[in-house]
Amino acid sequence: MGWAGLRNGDLLYKAERDFDVFITVDRNLAFQQNLPKFAIAVLVLHGHSNRLQDLLQLVPKILEALNNPQPGKTVTISC
Repeated sequence: MGWAGLRNGDLLYKAERDFDVFITVDRNLAFQQNLPKFAIAVLVLHGHSNRLQDLLQLVPKILEALNNPQPGKTVTISC
């Protein structure tokens, strides 16, 4: 989408216009941004590492969280 290099605030602003959920592994995002002001739900993934193999284990919990996304709310998904 050409969004590489955008800072978190700009990224969330653009994402909220086209998406319902923003998924990240950035554990500091909730501390760096005022997430309730964005009209997008945020899922923060906490795997054993950020390697795809470890994050794939979180897929069932991600799918469950996607059933009821709540804009402006942050949900942490971990093992």
